[in-house]
Amino acid sequence: MNIEEKLKHTSLSPQWQTIGIKHHHGIDLSLASLLTEQSCGIGEFFDLVPLIDWCSEIGLDVIQLLPLNDSGDDPSPYFALSAMALNPLFLSLEKLNGIHNDDLKELKKFNLEERVPYHQVQSHKLHFLRSYFEKQGANVVQQAAFTEYVEKNEWVETYGLFKVLKDIMSKNHWKNWPQELQILTEEKKDELLETHWVDVCFYVFLQYLCYKQLVEVKAYANKKGVFLKGDIPILISPDSADVWQYQDEFDLTLSAGAPPDQFTPEGQAWGLPIFKWAVMKERNYDWWKTRLTYASNFYDIYRIDHVLGFYRIWAIPEGEAASNGKFIPENQANWLAHGNEILSLFNDFTPMLPIAEDLGVVPNSIRSSLTDLGICGTRVMRWEREDHRYLDPHSYNPVSMTTVSTHDSETLTQWWNIEEEEARLFAKQKGWDYQSELTKEQRSEILFDSHHTTSLFHVNLLGEYLALFPELVWQDQSQERINVPGTVAPTNWTYRIRPKVEEIIAHKPLREELKKIIT
Repeated sequence: MNIEEKLKHTSLSPQWQTIGIKHHHGIDLSLASLLTEQSCGIGEFFDLVPLIDWCSEIGLDVIQLLPLNDSGDDPSPYFALSAMALNPLFLSLEKLNGIHNDDLKELKKFNLEERVPYHQVQSHKLHFLRSYFEKQGANVVQQAAFTEYVEKNEWVETYGLFKVLKDIMSKNHWKNWPQELQILTEEKKDELLETHWVDVCFYVFLQYLCYKQLVEVKAYANKKGVFLKGDIPILISPDSADVWQYQDEFDLTLSAGAPPDQFTPEGQAWGLPIFKWAVMKERNYDWWKTRLTYASNFYDIYRIDHVLGFYRIWAIPEGEAASNGKFIPENQANWLAHGNEILSLFNDFTPMLPIAEDLGVVPNSIRSSLTDLGICGTRVMRWEREDHRYLDPHSYNPVSMTTVSTHDSETLTQWWNIEEEEARLFAKQKGWDYQSELTKEQRSEILFDSHHTTSLFHVNLLGEYLALFPELVWQDQSQERINVPGTVAPTNWTYRIRPKVEEIIAHKPLREELKKIIT
């Protein structure tokens, strides 16, 4: 049965026509983890260009990126200071006018570290960019293109002002600022912008540069037949420009999280405020429209983080245990209508194709709702089980994306080593003799299977392919994991891919193995 036959009863949004109703294959990565000869301590926007060429040559047409938002001092991109602003640490310094290699020697020393030294890179890179602004800023901000950018993006001045006040207040949470600064009226905003305009302009200048670079990278990717997939976290840090500006759209007395389940018996509290959906609806969801419209400058596809939260979200009263939370909306009968209204709106006004992160305990009605909306769900192969058996990957809903792991999970190798019972069951169903170590042949077959399910999208973390060759990954497998949810550790979000992009591209056996896997 062909794809069209399988989907004849599914109403797909116009975005599908742009992307193409066919099988798509890709890689997933944290931009921070990349390294090229041009990088300055952390992965940068133009580090994607050689990777785009490589993907295009192999037959991969999707590059999925973890969130790129400005997260300030927190290396976790899911604790953003702004729903729109990009992290200026990702600026490709070598691409800036008037910059020479010799200017970047100090920053390139951080390339030698096995993990991304986030805070050191942040300190040195922002210092460098301030110096650059003093030399080049006046020329840039007088250009018509800069003025047009600011006029089209009303949020950017408020974001810049928020960053300036954070600097003045020693990075303290806005709730601890003087009372007169905690509420931002239009009159107060105009007064503060006039007082601090030069400093605000620095942060607006950085956003303009980020915008220009990432727009150029997306255009290059599209020219090469590669789609960029972004990641839109559902929530945002309580200490963010958005929450500061739109306090009446966020409920700061409640924290989002997850109820107790078999994996987390005590539940999870994320420390992120939930939305006042009724207020957002009154304003025609303008905040969401602005967020997605800006993201569409950079991405063709986007991951909807924690899509269940649009249907119902676990809300925990401030200071209480996660187990004391409740779902909002409270009435289960309202969940489908609530999620459908919001997600339908997303489909109507953004050109990006959504792919949902619908992992965890998901009611069948919600998965059916997503399919009806033409929104792909996510199928992590080792989690797709029923009655103590792994589901046949050829039985997956075509409107889905198959993967073998996520940035929050163990790698495939770690899973095989740690979850012996699950690995034995998997081996038995594959007809393999169980071995404590996953062989290269077995890994290759699992990756092959992930690219030949009935899903329309097949995307895995870049590290899962690199692990086919021991020289391309860290000897200590724990170094290959990006994040361990619910923990605060220096290893979270500081993962660095072991080989430079130039080495990955030059590795002929990897290239040939990948071609076999996806064809």
